[in-house]
Amino acid sequence: MKKILLLFLLGLSLNGFSQKKLIDKFFSPDTNRHNSFLPVPVIAYTQEAGFEFGGAGLYSFYLDKTDSLIRPSQLYGLAYTSTKGQSQVSIRSDLWSRGNKWHHLYDARFYNLPFNFYGVGDATLRSNEDKLIQRRFRLNAEVERQLAKSYYPGLGVEFESQSFRDVELGGFYNNTPFFDKDGGNFILFKITQLIDTRNTNIYTTKGFFTRLRYGYAPDFFKQQQFEGTLFTLDSRYFYTPHKKFTIAAQGFMEAVSSKREIPFYMLRQMGNDQIMRGYYMGRYRDENYAAIQAEIRFRPVDRFGLVAFGGTGTVYAKNNFSVNRLKPNYGIGGRFFFDLDKSLALRVDYGFGEKPLGEKRNSGLYISLGESF
Repeated sequence: MKKILLLFLLGLSLNGFSQKKLIDKFFSPDTNRHNSFLPVPVIAYTQEAGFEFGGAGLYSFYLDKTDSLIRPSQLYGLAYTSTKGQSQVSIRSDLWSRGNKWHHLYDARFYNLPFNFYGVGDATLRSNEDKLIQRRFRLNAEVERQLAKSYYPGLGVEFESQSFRDVELGGFYNNTPFFDKDGGNFILFKITQLIDTRNTNIYTTKGFFTRLRYGYAPDFFKQQQFEGTLFTLDSRYFYTPHKKFTIAAQGFMEAVSSKREIPFYMLRQMGNDQIMRGYYMGRYRDENYAAIQAEIRFRPVDRFGLVAFGGTGTVYAKNNFSVNRLKPNYGIGGRFFFDLDKSLALRVDYGFGEKPLGEKRNSGLYISLGESF
């Protein structure tokens, strides 16, 4: 089912660029330390949700402007509703204290959204596409403390409640057996380990980043809940052979385990605007997910940049990983840097994936704020 998406970027009209006051209000005119905010009104239409309208915004700031070494903190918000009752509200924060001694990550989200379901595994068929409605409430908090120059251990807790409903009576989802397919709850207690030598957390040009998360969900809710563990690895490397070129690489992995059957809502999903671009998120899902990607970033002038990216990844069941089943992704993108001080950018990417037999090639357009990783 086709989706028509119209994004009207506030302040990005030709007339807006010709007005110095508007530029000074929304875009950084120099490299002085300051706070910045970019609003992005969003209008969309889908047959599942009807007309959608709302907005997103990225606010970047320093918790202590007197500290010349402090990393910029960020708040990202998104809110919209639709004429058919679909809605989403979310806010995420990434906060750095004076001297970068403390790192705080907070996340609150509510979804009431339609999405396409194709089945479980790495060989799902587009012909099985089924429209589901997901209701999801998520709260997450993580706090990390610097113990050595680049080492941040931490603790976190996450709560989620999810439910699913098949739009079509007797659809593919309803007729396929899944454990806890109607949804459930869990509380995840996490231990995090961060090694971070990046020169900046916004537009990184050199350094290394690795975060390990290990979470355990105990048996709190007795029924309709996940009890088990979730392991996540996110590792990145950045190198700049020339002042206008940066090479970036990332490896990512998620693994779910439990003594019970894995609930449907805990299955990992491949594809989004950050990694494996070109795949619809959830087109392929299973107990585990692994992917790698690399980008060549070219920034010929301060305001604009170009990107070429490529990678590979797959989802797989326990002990069923195979290199032969890795799926490709590749694409290009552009960047408009609206804040020169922090190198904050509006990002536009177009990604391509595999072409399954008898189907169109997987592909997708992404418009986001900030770099993909």
